[in-house]
Amino acid sequence: MSISNPLLAVRDLRVSVGAVTAVRGVSFDVHAGRVTALVGESGAGKSLTARAVLGLVPRGARVAGSVRLDGEEIAGAGTDVYGRLWGRRLAYVPQDALAVLSPVHTVGAQVAAAVRSVARVPRAEARRRAVAALDRVGIADAARRARCLPHEFSGGMRQRAVIAMALVNSPDLIVADEPTTALDPRLREEILHALTTTPREGDDKSPALLLITHDLPLAAAHADHTVVLYAGKAVESGPTSQVLTRPKSPYTAGLLASLPRATEPRRAARGPLPVVAGSPPSALALPAGCAFADRCPAAVDGCRVAEPALVDGGGGHAVACHRSQELPAPLTGLFTEEAAA
Repeated sequence: MSISNPLLAVRDLRVSVGAVTAVRGVSFDVHAGRVTALVGESGAGKSLTARAVLGLVPRGARVAGSVRLDGEEIAGAGTDVYGRLWGRRLAYVPQDALAVLSPVHTVGAQVAAAVRSVARVPRAEARRRAVAALDRVGIADAARRARCLPHEFSGGMRQRAVIAMALVNSPDLIVADEPTTALDPRLREEILHALTTTPREGDDKSPALLLITHDLPLAAAHADHTVVLYAGKAVESGPTSQVLTRPKSPYTAGLLASLPRATEPRRAARGPLPVVAGSPPSALALPAGCAFADRCPAAVDGCRVAEPALVDGGGGHAVACHRSQELPAPLTGLFTEEAAA
C-alpha cells in the first residue's frame, strides 16, 4: 500500500453521547506499518475516538463523519461488519490486560481461542500459532508459559500476552488504548517495542498501530505521526518529529513544558515544574471561542470569539490557533516555573 493511501482514514469524526458531543470533528490517517499517536489530557476524547474506530462506542452513542479502513466505510457500522473485521483486519490492546484475560483458562488456551475465532483450524494448529505468537512478543520458554494461568504472569507478561492475542491473526491495524499505563519505564519501552516491531506470522512487516496515550515521551519515541486532542478536537497534528519538538499550539507546548527531564538538576532545588493552569472545560458548557483560551497565557480577546480551524502550516504540520503565526518560538517559554508556584 502506498504511503499516499492510508490504511485508516478518519475524517470529521463526531461522537455524541446524549446531549454531549465528546468528539468534535477529528481527522487523521494511519498508514500501513506506521504508528499514529493520539495524545492529550484525560477527557480530551482520545479513547472515545479509538472506540469509534473499533465500533465499541457506548450504547446510545451517535457516530458521524467517516472512518474508512482500506477504503471501506465503517463509521457507525453494525456487528455484521465488525464481526468480519475483528481479528482479521482490526485488533485491540486495552489498558488493563486482566479485563481481557480470563482468570480460569491458561494464557495459551486463550490465545488459541483467538485463532479459532477467526480461522477454522485444528486445535493443535491453534495451539502452535498461540505459542509462536507468545514467542514473537518476547515471552521466554513460550511453550511452557502458555500452560500458565494469567495470575502466574507478571504485569508486563500479561500485557505481552494480550499483544500476542492481537497479533496472532495478523491484523492490518492494532488499536492500543493506554497499553503501558502503570508499567515501569523499562516495561513501557519493551511493550511498545513489541507492538511496533513484532512481525506478523508469515510476514516481515508489523501491523499499523493507533496508539492512545498521555505519555508524550513514549509517543515521541515510537510514533510517526501525532495528533494532539483537547476538548474533543485536534489542536495540532503532524509528523511527531515536528509536533513534539517544535510545537505550534500553546496547548502542546504547555504539555511539553510540564514534563520533567532526567538531565535537569534536582527539581527540589529548582522549585515546581511549569504547569498548564486550570482544567479543561466541560463538554456540556464549551466556550464560544478557543476551548483552551481560559488556560492559555497567550490568549487575547479575539481568541474567545470564534473557535480556530485546524490549518496546515506546511509539511503536514497543522495547528488550530488564532495566534500561531505571531507567537515567538519556542512556545514552551509561555509556561514558566513561576506559574506553578
